[in-house]
Amino acid sequence: MGLTRVLAGILFLALLYNPVQAFSVILPSSYRVTLAWNPSLSTNVVGYNIYCGLASGVYNSVESVTGTNTTITGLAAGTTYYFAATAVDALGVESQFSNETSYTTGVPTVRARTASAGQFVLTVSGLIGQTYDIEATQDFTTWTVIGTVTLEASGSVDFTDTNAASFSQRFYRTRETP
Repeated sequence: MGLTRVLAGILFLALLYNPVQAFSVILPSSYRVTLAWNPSLSTNVVGYNIYCGLASGVYNSVESVTGTNTTITGLAAGTTYYFAATAVDALGVESQFSNETSYTTGVPTVRARTASAGQFVLTVSGLIGQTYDIEATQDFTTWTVIGTVTLEASGSVDFTDTNAASFSQRFYRTRETP
């Protein structure tokens, strides 16, 4: 028992003196959605409140806007959000809630399969219309952009790594472009 503690202490001090880079995950930037609606027919309306929540009819945040569109930022990947709006008059009186709409953020995935001549075909899936950089590495430290794709109406697109045969091992990831 005492020897185990001594060895653990030495390992801990060795890691402090000569730290090794641990595997890490780079999280995608937060997602956003742009909402637009028809203006109220009432001439008393001065703005709108946009409600957002994680369950239908249960809203935990509200944003006041004066126009008929807004972009909601800071959304988490793989999450469904529910939205509804109210019209607001100059006294702050709100209308009833509009019809609710929902939006589910995507989580991009990459699937690789071999092709002829040692090439790899990468199938990138995620949000329709989203553009992603495809990056490759051999060591999980230095990542190089090897291509850029925009997802088609199917929510996926194929990309061929024509240089894959030049490497003994290669790893891939996608990054959302701004």
